Amino acid sequence: MDHGALSAIGNTPLVALSKVIKGAQFHLYAKLEALNPGGSMKDRASIRMLRHALETGIVRPGMSIIESSSGNMGIGLAQACAYFGLTFICVVDQKTTSQNIALLKAYGAKIEMVSTPDPVTGEFLNARIDRVQQLLQTVENSHWLNQYSNVYNSKSYHKLMDEVVDQLGPEIDYLFCATSTCGTMRGCAEYVREQNLRTKIMAVDAVGSVIFGGKSSKRLIPGHGAAVRPLLYQPGLADQVIHVSDLDCLVGCRRLARREALVLGGSSGALITAIENVKEGIRPRAVCVVIFPDRGDRYLDTIYSDEWVMEHFGDVFHLWEESGSIDVSAKQRAWV
Repeated sequence: MDHGALSAIGNTPLVALSKVIKGAQFHLYAKLEALNPGGSMKDRASIRMLRHALETGIVRPGMSIIESSSGNMGIGLAQACAYFGLTFICVVDQKTTSQNIALLKAYGAKIEMVSTPDPVTGEFLNARIDRVQQLLQTVENSHWLNQYSNVYNSKSYHKLMDEVVDQLGPEIDYLFCATSTCGTMRGCAEYVREQNLRTKIMAVDAVGSVIFGGKSSKRLIPGHGAAVRPLLYQPGLADQVIHVSDLDCLVGCRRLARREALVLGGSSGALITAIENVKEGIRPRAVCVVIFPDRGDRYLDTIYSDEWVMEHFGDVFHLWEESGSIDVSAKQRAWV
């Protein structure tokens, strides 16, 4: 049994969204994972993976935990390791926000910064994983939980789905979730199938992500999409895949803040824009649930900075209040 701050993980609120999708004929509910104590849904996976490792003796007192993370998983593990008195080493890269690095340090985590992408793939993820392997060879009594293949990552989201069903009932038509390690998508899909629910899994991936076979390209929003297909991925987990661009993320985030008073992270913006783009195909009175992964105060220097937006995307501020779906990928390619 968890005590202290860790006992507050889970049981996050489910709220109705009535303003952000103009003209919606369906019911939309949001699971606010930002209200976990570490600020994101990755708190769930962090404690589940670490607890399993401790219970089975894989991790013992005095050991060091090593993980590659763009932010949220690292923060969740830093929180859990601080509670259990374990050393935590987080391998990050230059796309990790300054707020996330500051939070990691506040929990006592040691930061390993990867400044050069993998020379073959040109991706930071490959370089981060290489650094993890190097650390495992040089840091005594260390263990890599490996969020990319650890099934206790995905199993942690069975509980999330159980909460949604308790809060809303089993008659859920669509579940929208963002993809990165594929832990959330896999866990939710497994629950839906085990419980024989009618729910369709709507996976929202990034333009430039390779998870569903796309071509790898530059992405600015950390924690959304992946440069390498995670081992947690399985074919057929999603009923539909919706790809959105970095600019889609910005538009969705700004609309959520202005219309629903929710300041959330980049993947939440991706989710709301994805729903906007497929709303015409959702039947009237359908019950839709979206999982918002984290909060937006970690993106104040990027997504919510007008100067940063202007630098990377140009003058796109008129998009925040436009209704209807958007197709901005061509503009994004021109500006980035």
